[in-house]
Amino acid sequence: MHYKYLALASLVILYSLMFIGGYLQASGQGLACPQWPLCPSGILPTAEYLTEWIHRFVAATAGVVIIATGIGAWLTKGSHTKIRITGTLAGILVATQIGLGAIVINTKLHAVIVAIHNGVGILLFAMTLLTVLFAFRLSHGPKIETSA
Repeated sequence: MHYKYLALASLVILYSLMFIGGYLQASGQGLACPQWPLCPSGILPTAEYLTEWIHRFVAATAGVVIIATGIGAWLTKGSHTKIRITGTLAGILVATQIGLGAIVINTKLHAVIVAIHNGVGILLFAMTLLTVLFAFRLSHGPKIETSA
């Protein structure tokens, strides 16, 4: 029962991450912090690196929660195969996204890598959304109607 709320939390955090990432891209701050994984100021950011640091912090949080959701799909007793598949794919895609994020920074926002990063992000969102939908829809079990 708690699994579906973990899945929902992963979706909300992921959407927030995508929103922040879109803001960074649109505002031209994609290379505000030119190193990965930490900015030149270290673990805690200065004002200069704050937005990019928030993006990376939310990405790390999303990664942990989405991977926990994928693992939870297998550990939750009686979870449906669809939930296990989408949860596992989301876990794989989030690890891919983190790696692509590093490559985006190291290649100084190479357009093809950024496009791949955005495309994988959309696939990740789709798998996370499906996991949530399946968790809420399939957790109720089949409805049996009786005639009175």
